[in-house]
Parts: sequence; structure tokens; C-alpha cells
Amino acid sequence: MRTVHSLVALLASVGLATANYGFHIPQVDAAVQQMLTKFGSHLDYHGPSGDAAAQAKNWHPKHAPPPTTNDGGYWLEQITHQGVAAFNPNAGYQVFRNVKDFGAKGDGVTDDTAAINNAISSGGRCAPGACQSSTTTPAVVYFPAGTYLISSSIIDYYYTQLIGNPNNVPTIVAAASFGGSGFGMIDGDEYQAGGVFGFGPTNTFYRQIRNFILDMTNIPATSAATGVHWPTAQATSLQNVVFNMSDAPGTQHQGLFIESGSGGFMNDLVFYGGNAGAVLGNQQFTMRNLSFYNSVTAINQLWDWGWTYKSITINNCSTGLNMSNGGPTAQTVGSVTFIDSYMSNTPLGIVTAHDAASQPPTGGSLILENVQITNVPVVVQGPNGPALAGTTGTSTVAAWGQGHSYTPTGPVNFEGPIPPFNRPGSLLQGGGKFYERSKPQYGNVPVSQFLSTRSGGAQGDGITDDTRALQITIFAAAAQGKIVFFDAGTYKVTSTLYVPPGSKLVGESFSVIMSSGPFFADINKPQVVVQVGKNGERGTVEWSDMIVATQSSSTTGQAGAILIEWNLASSSGSPSGMWDVHTRIGGFAGSGLQVGQCPTTPTVPTPPAPIKAQCIAAYFSMHVTKSASGLYLENVWLWTADHDLDDPTSTQITVYTGRGLLIESKDGNIWLVGTAVEHHALYQYQLANTQNAFMGQIQTETPYYQPNPNATIPFPPVKQLNDPDFVASCQGQTGNCADAWGLRVVGSQSILVYGAGLYSFFNNYSTTCSNYGNGETCQERIFDIEGGSSNVDVYNLNTIGTTDMITVNGQKVASYADNINAFPDTIALFRSN
Repeated sequence: MRTVHSLVALLASVGLATANYGFHIPQVDAAVQQMLTKFGSHLDYHGPSGDAAAQAKNWHPKHAPPPTTNDGGYWLEQITHQGVAAFNPNAGYQVFRNVKDFGAKGDGVTDDTAAINNAISSGGRCAPGACQSSTTTPAVVYFPAGTYLISSSIIDYYYTQLIGNPNNVPTIVAAASFGGSGFGMIDGDEYQAGGVFGFGPTNTFYRQIRNFILDMTNIPATSAATGVHWPTAQATSLQNVVFNMSDAPGTQHQGLFIESGSGGFMNDLVFYGGNAGAVLGNQQFTMRNLSFYNSVTAINQLWDWGWTYKSITINNCSTGLNMSNGGPTAQTVGSVTFIDSYMSNTPLGIVTAHDAASQPPTGGSLILENVQITNVPVVVQGPNGPALAGTTGTSTVAAWGQGHSYTPTGPVNFEGPIPPFNRPGSLLQGGGKFYERSKPQYGNVPVSQFLSTRSGGAQGDGITDDTRALQITIFAAAAQGKIVFFDAGTYKVTSTLYVPPGSKLVGESFSVIMSSGPFFADINKPQVVVQVGKNGERGTVEWSDMIVATQSSSTTGQAGAILIEWNLASSSGSPSGMWDVHTRIGGFAGSGLQVGQCPTTPTVPTPPAPIKAQCIAAYFSMHVTKSASGLYLENVWLWTADHDLDDPTSTQITVYTGRGLLIESKDGNIWLVGTAVEHHALYQYQLANTQNAFMGQIQTETPYYQPNPNATIPFPPVKQLNDPDFVASCQGQTGNCADAWGLRVVGSQSILVYGAGLYSFFNNYSTTCSNYGNGETCQERIFDIEGGSSNVDVYNLNTIGTTDMITVNGQKVASYADNINAFPDTIALFRSN
């Protein structure tokens, strides 16, 4: 039985209240409000007051210099925009919106607030407080080079990409009197009456902000102003954003504020000044390449279950990362993994509330690996003094941690230096850091080097069979060395699309490739929807900003659909990549897999009741085959829908998909950066007979319907795919043994996991099994290692609803009861050898 302070549990479970759509936890709202009390001045900021108001009154905007014209333009601004919203009833709906077409001037003097908000909202879009979610009103809101003055918040809508010109990054500048009812210069989830979110943060998918400078320096330093408010979930990102804040003594500015959600990924952010660069609370996140200069506190971590920071630079701040919220008796930060980073001229690197007696026992789990420091006197400050001393010179923390360890047996409550994971050289770049690469935006590529799918004859209307037209365009682009631009739309395909080596594919507002028809219907004869390379082919492919989906009908399911098959071999020094490419199986308009076709049936035992064939929606989300190698995935979400995104109340649904992500690459060299896989019947992640993989932060959820039916139905195991045999492995087991694995590693070597959240919230749509203090009975097992695997090493494993956190060759290694955290259960360090 857990005995930790109830507030901790509620704070850490804040995202759960909106993540699971059949129930609500009223206490969570109150707990969040209590947690945010100290940020009340920011939440309630409506403009300068007192002396600051007088200071703001005397401020006058100045004309910004005109944008330089030597950038050659940006192709996204210049290309002909023909995108469509396939299932929007308005045939004239506009997807691409240039803010200047809506009246924005970008001259630094004109107040562009209304014009920008009109560009976002026009066309009957999904607005905060009026709509929970929608896939039928996507928008790209584009900002040409310029300086855009705003006097109140830019209010973001659902399924929106705010994109600036990366060649000449636009500046959004707040007036000195900036205020109003919104929260932040860009408000990603506008609070409504009563303090409720406009969108449920754990249901806020498919959005981006990239290529902006946000300038808050006109706002008086003592005003509690915020740059971006971003409570959000999967398939979202911030990229290439600079936050300019006041660094005057007593500054109250903060750059980024997240208080809830189930993220998520962001990268390439720079913060100058501020009381806090970033204030963060969310279930889990991966953040890469963030730089902080002259902030009082670079990162203030409010709460989390698991967080992976990579390539963080902290310079001349008072505190680098403060994760001590709640104090040693009620820690709200579950775990943090902090790697490949640099801190300089910062007196306190990381502040934590964890020690040998702190509560909950695994709260504040922390791992540092490959962290360089210069003039950081205290690297880790504990509740009773320095836990890890630093230096006024320069040194490197090879690896250090605190929390519970299993190496491979445990638990051992440790705090101190540890041997770092053995990093394969093929996964690294300069400085011993893991390879990383940001999503290409092709800023220097002229518009003449893009081939439009709609110009090539595809319709993207979700009705026309676009297979042939798409294939012709993809072949033509590869032959000519050009880039395929998938205009916004839903492209129905009735047979396999082949992507040859050398291809580059980029979407617009998450263009959708949707399988349909009998070719993909046979569970005993699976067929590929998008095939990248063929067995034995070498080269590279770049793919970004798209979705692969399936469409069922009353007569034809998609039980044999393999949404993505990756066969291509690439070198480890120049790998292929997928950025912001997702699978979405069911739960959207036009899929034939919505609440009207695939409702939940928790009161109907299955079997003996049959499963509706229409709702068997895919065989695989993604298969990385034996011949593939050298593949970098960043911000990839493979999702079988648990609810209907286009239903006004986000009603739960039951859709069946066999397998999540299977990696069988013989040569390996795979990077999974900020990925998530959810709601597949047999497993979410499986690595079989592969090697050399970086994974972090990974996140999973078990299907909500299990064990009604359990994981053996409707997809029988296939031995050739190394499918789990639940009938054999569950012999003699108790509880819900035959539920989907979150992570399964079979016969593989050097699998390095830098943060994992493996969650099981439901037992046949009931959350009683995962409620705090109820014994984690949703399923018996969730993380499996077997078949001669070696060097399977994990930092900060977090599980929910699972009795046994780790099993090795069928043997139970770690129990939840020994590793209690605020809401999940946490093991800071696991080594299989």
C-alpha cells in the first residue's frame, strides 16, 4: 500500500484526468491549482500595473528595418498551395494561411494581433473551449520575414502549425503594455471560465511552432509575462524558437510554461534572460538542444513521470535545473535523465529534494551521463547540502545518479557515481554524444526542386484512388533529385506505395496516406502500405510531417495492413530519418473506424462475442526489417486510436491493431528520439535479433479493452515475426498476464534506453486497477527481456498499473511495490548483465 502524501499522487497524475475519456478526477483540478499558486501572477497577468504601467505607457514602437531580401525566399512561401481538408464539408476550406494575406504588416509598428488571430481562426476551426479536437480543420499559418507587434495573446487552435521563414526568422514582439485575457505571447491552450483548459492537454495532438524569435523585452521586467503556454501531448513540437526576456535584476519574465499534458518533443530552443527560461510539468517529454543564457533559473521542473534532456547548454544562470518541487516529504518530480549536456558559470547545476529518506522513495530519480561543466561549484544540490560537488575549473561527469538500481538484481537505493552505459561508437557523433539531427526544412532549396503531389494528378480528397498518381510523382522526384511535396490532404491508396533510395518526402499540415480496400484486408496475407526501400537496397530517405492511416468499411477491414515497412540500409554516419511522421489508426473522420462503427463493449465478453471485422484496422504500425539499418526517428507517434478525435465528446472506441514497432535490423544503428507507441494488441515496441539502439524517452499505453479480449485475440502469434506466445509464457502466472508488452527485447545486444514510460491504465475500460494505492493490477508484466539478449540497459524506467516491472527470461526481476513513486513506479538504473 502506498503511504506517500496524497497531494503528490494527485499532482503527478494531473494529465490522467483528461487522458482517459470515460472518467474524471475532480481532485486533480484542485491539486493543480494548489501547485500553480506560486505562478498566480503569471497565470493572471493582464498587463503591467503600478510603476510598470507608467513605464509601459511611455513606450512607443519603432519601425523595424525591412526584411533582407538576400535569403532567396523560402519554398513554402513560394510554392502554389493546393492543399485540401478531405473530410471538411466546406470544399473551399483554406489550409495554408499567410498572415499578411489577413492584414498583418510585420513592420514592428502596426498592431498585428487581430490579423494573426484571424489567420488562425478563420474557416470555422476547432477553437479552445468550443471544440475538444478535430482532424477536419487543419491549418498552416505562415509568417514571412518581418517584425510582428502584438498587444495580447496569439490564441492557438487545434491541429495548427505556426511556421516562420527559417531563412529570415520572423520576430514576434510584445508591446510594453502587452496583456489581455490570454496566457503568454502564444497561448497553446487558452484557459476558460472557471480556470479549465480550452483543450484537454493530454488530447492536444498535431501542432507545431517553428522558426520564430519571441521578444518580450519591451514588457517591464517586473511584469509576470510569459512567452509560450504549451500544455500539450503527442505529435507536437517546438523547433527553432528564440525567447528574448529581460535579464534585469528582479525580472519576472518566463519563456516557456507547461503545466499539464502527455508529451511530447521539442528541440533547438534558445532562452535569453528571464526569471525562468522554462517552467515545466507534464507526464513525459524529450527535449533536445535547448540553450539558456543569463536566466535566474534555466529550468524549473514542476512535476513529471519521466523527462529526458539531451544536448542542453546552460550558461551564466543562478540555477540550472530545479527539480525539488514538493520538498523531501512530497516530491512531485518523478524522474529526470540528463545527458550529453554542458553547464558553465552556474553556481547550482541541479537542485533536488531526493535523499535516502525522501518520499516517495523513488521520487526525484536522477541520472546524469556525459555532462561537461565549467565553473559549476555544485553539480547536484540535495536537501541537506551538495550531493555531487563540482569545480571552478572544467570537468566531465561521466555518469552519476540517484534512486533505485537493479544491476540486474535489486533494489539498491543509491546516490553517487555509476559506470556509464557502454555506447556503441556507431551511434555517436563528435564529443562522444549520441547522433542527433533536426528535421530538415530545406531552407536553401529553391521551389523549383519540389514536385507537388496534387500537381502530379493526385487529389488528396480521401475518395479518389491516388495510388498511381503518387507513385509516378515519387519516382519522378527520385529520378530528378527533387523533393516530393504532399499538399495537405488525405491520399487514398489501394496497393503498396514504394519509396526508392534517395527520396525526400515532406507533408503539409500532416498530409495523410490512407490505405483502403481488399488488398490490405487479409490477416493471413499482410501487405505494406508504404514501403521504404527493398531488401538489399542502400541509400537514404528523408520523410517529415505526415501521417499513415487506414480506412475500413462495413465490408472490408484492414487486418493485413502494414502501415510502414522500412527495408533500406543506410550508413550510421549518414542515416535515413523520419521526423514528425505518425501512424493514426482509427478515430478520425473518413476512417470508418469511429464511435459509430467501433464502440466500446466492456459489458460484452469477447469471446464468445465475435470481433467486428471492420474494426480490425491494421496488422503492423511499423516494421524495420532485417535488411534495414541506420535509421533516425524523431517525434514519431504510432497510435491506434483509443477515442474518436472527431466526436464532440471524444468518446472512447475499440480498434484492433496487431503490432506496434518491430525492429529486426541485423546491423542495427537505430535512434528513437521522443517516440511513442500506443494501443497495439501484442506489443508496443519489440526489438528482435538486432543491436545498437538508442531509445529515449519512449512511451507506451496498453490497449484499454484488454483483457476483454486479451492479447491473443484477434491476432494469432506468428513465429517468423518473433511474436510473443502468451499461451506458453502465461502458464502458471496470475493476474492479467496476456496483456500487450510495452517493451520486449529478444536476442538483441546494446539496447540503451534513456527514459521509458510504460503505462497500463485500464482493465476493460476500468481504471480502478491503476488508481493510486490499488496495487497496480491492470496487468502482470510490461517489460520483457529474453532469448540471449545482452547489454539491455535502462535509465529511469517508469511503469503504471503493472505488478512486475521487469521480467528476464520469464523470471520476475522487479516489483512495483519496491519502487513507489508519486504516481508511476520508478527504477533509476537497470542493467541486464
